[in-house]
Amino acid sequence: MNKIQINRYIKCVQTSFLLLLCFFINSCTEPYALQTNSYEEAIVIEAIITNELKNQEIKISKTYKFEENGPTFETGAQVYVTDDLGNQYDFEEKEGIYVSATPFQAVSGREYRLSITTKEGKVYTSRNETLTPVNEIASVTPNVTKKDNESGVQITVNSFDPSGKSRFYRFEYEETYKIVAPKYNNLEILAVGPQKVDFRLRTVNVKTCYSTKKSLDIILSSTNDLTEDRVAYPIRFIADSNPIIAERYSILVRQYVQNLAAYTYFETLKKTAGSGSILSQNQPGFFYGNIKSMDDANEKVIGFFEVSSVSEKRIFFNFYDIFPKEKRLPPYYYDCTEQVFPFCFPLYFPSSCKGNELMSALKIEGLTLVGGDFGEDPDTQFDDTYTMVPSPCGDCTTFSSILKPLYWID
Repeated sequence: MNKIQINRYIKCVQTSFLLLLCFFINSCTEPYALQTNSYEEAIVIEAIITNELKNQEIKISKTYKFEENGPTFETGAQVYVTDDLGNQYDFEEKEGIYVSATPFQAVSGREYRLSITTKEGKVYTSRNETLTPVNEIASVTPNVTKKDNESGVQITVNSFDPSGKSRFYRFEYEETYKIVAPKYNNLEILAVGPQKVDFRLRTVNVKTCYSTKKSLDIILSSTNDLTEDRVAYPIRFIADSNPIIAERYSILVRQYVQNLAAYTYFETLKKTAGSGSILSQNQPGFFYGNIKSMDDANEKVIGFFEVSSVSEKRIFFNFYDIFPKEKRLPPYYYDCTEQVFPFCFPLYFPSSCKGNELMSALKIEGLTLVGGDFGEDPDTQFDDTYTMVPSPCGDCTTFSSILKPLYWID
């Protein structure tokens, strides 16, 4: 299950129950400054265990009002998963989530159940679930195409289950891209006085960075109406003008095989947030997953306990691998127009001086040095001219990270 960012979905709802549902979804744009007239608290459970041998994770929180900043995470709960052989897998609270104390994996043919007891003593239990069929991703392919009259690269995930037992799929992806600052200079300029600058060599190379972003939408696909259980799903389209593919780009695709109940739950959840307007007539009521309260049959519980097989595959490509005939790379993330600053001050020199502007920019770190006509003698700095650009153009760490991912392949 993806990370929850409810603020992106407030625009999708009109009633408090839709706010509860939107806690899972991430598709709308900006929050409204609304207040809740009526509010009913509900527990929110994000739970999935897979056939990967790892420390499984479960998230538990509560819904929150329009005017509140975010969810309240449920702390102090007792969380465990049991199987039909009597094995129990305990979960420990760590930084807002519950993580299994030991690594384990879901096994085919075995039944699993989630149990939660909150610190207030409320008990929640899921239905028994079994592992879905295993279906490996065959390939992830990038192909040049057009979408909405825009040229770009379409990334497609492909898989095939010859037994025809998979049928229902949910996808996630994580994309990582290399960033190269086009105006990097290893010489840094600093304000050291009211009308004085100094220079130093950078101790860290801030020219090359790496950014990683995860998909936020619920991405579903079904082959139930097809003669073959064959997936060719267009998971990500990137326009050829998008700077994230200007250098080197990587995408990791994860494919979860779902059962019909899980697929239906997420499909309904996706449709609930699909209207994008609080004036929409699409105002469905609350719908249940496979988790219920053992204390109050009428209590509303948000969430679904999934036991899913998962497969993943990562690909890399450079811009010219996909667009070999293109003469130019996509534009950079920022306008890198150079600005020239004669280092003199209007009090003593003509009005063309921009010393005060430069000193102000350096203090707020808004500009970075590209070059210019200057010397090293502090006494002659008033004769210097400095060429500057917005900081992100020479220092990618202003919006990204220099940490190279362990999986990265140049």
